[in-house]
Amino acid sequence: MTADAPPSPRPALSLEPSPSAPAAPGPNWPIAVQTVLFGTYRHKLMPVLRRRYGDVVRLRIYPERHVVQLADLDHIKAVFGGPASIFHAGEGNMILKPVMGQHSVLLTDEDVHLRARKLLMPAFHGSALRGYRDLVTELAEAETARWPERRAFSSHARMNALTLEIILRVVFGVSDGPRLDELRRLLRITVDIGPLDIFGWHNPKLQRFGPWRRNAEAQRRADELIYAEIAERRAAPDLGERGDVLSRLLTVPAEDDRLSDAELRDQLVTLLLAGHETTATALAWSFHELVRNPVRLAAAERAADSGDEKHLEAVVKEAMRLHPVISEVARRLTEDIEIGGYRIPAGHTVMPSIALVQGDGAHHDAPHEFRPERFLDGGPATGTWFPFGGGVRRCLGAGFSLMEATIVLRAVLSAFRLGTDRPRPEGAKARNITMVPAKGARIIITRRS
Repeated sequence: MTADAPPSPRPALSLEPSPSAPAAPGPNWPIAVQTVLFGTYRHKLMPVLRRRYGDVVRLRIYPERHVVQLADLDHIKAVFGGPASIFHAGEGNMILKPVMGQHSVLLTDEDVHLRARKLLMPAFHGSALRGYRDLVTELAEAETARWPERRAFSSHARMNALTLEIILRVVFGVSDGPRLDELRRLLRITVDIGPLDIFGWHNPKLQRFGPWRRNAEAQRRADELIYAEIAERRAAPDLGERGDVLSRLLTVPAEDDRLSDAELRDQLVTLLLAGHETTATALAWSFHELVRNPVRLAAAERAADSGDEKHLEAVVKEAMRLHPVISEVARRLTEDIEIGGYRIPAGHTVMPSIALVQGDGAHHDAPHEFRPERFLDGGPATGTWFPFGGGVRRCLGAGFSLMEATIVLRAVLSAFRLGTDRPRPEGAKARNITMVPAKGARIIITRRS
């Protein structure tokens, strides 16, 4: 008599869910309560819910959708490796549609997304990245030359100003003139909003009042300026000689299916908004940690002096691990699936949690400590660090962001000694869909001899 074979382990993900699989667990609070708590305090909420419910947690978030947070690495890898026809990242990002537009590379899926990605990719890879180095260095040095010495200021505010200038130059080729001066001001309004302001994106009635009205008017005016810039650039006699993103997109061969003005607007807004806020916040968190870690600060200064960009990149990566700018990524389901033994219906959004994985002691020793050396000599295990997303939808600007942050960090550390007037660590606060230093990551600088 032979022993029965052990049952086969259930796969992390099944595209043919069992009829008996239960729904994912989660709190039964009113949707308004869940929305406010998630939008404002998700960095504190999700670890609590994970301890209560496990690695798969269901929430209900305005505007009327069910989201399922994932914290298990095998589940997340299965989602990133799953069929793009089932896991729609574009639909998962629909909260951004009112601002970035329906054609945005962040909001489209399958063939439409691949077309947009193909057109944008040359501007952020290979020789293009090398071509941006001098520009980033020039603008970083010009920005830091204006910084006040021996007086505390918000590094986050200054990094936002700097990275906005950089992306304006990358996208438009120029950053001067009354049109771009006004656009710069309007973009700051769009970025500098809290979680409650996002309600106005999806509720036209709210746009008649207070800050929601101001935000809507700023967006409409920004669109007018961008369309005017597109029209003027189309008529430029030297269009074919320019290397900025807008000119590249306008000179795409006809057989490659050029973008319409509406499509151009959506891609440009996406690059302008997504292309500076996240990098600025990562740099601010880098400064926040360095000024509170003298040993790591001294090592980073030596790296800046010697030109060791690998070490400086490790500083930025560790800041992004410890303080994820975006807490999760999203995939909206087009079909029912089963994950972790739970049935997740079509129409739900699964959210691999960047914050929970990157803060998990199972994947990172002493996860609450700032240790840039984690990213030297091989770095963390694959899949345990993914601030730029994963799978086929990994951010196409990831290389540019890391290059930009590394150059800026070197420019600052080689020119100044850094300190702070507030030695206690700052907490995080929600700003639009990002988590930023609550007090602006204040620093004090003195010029090095």
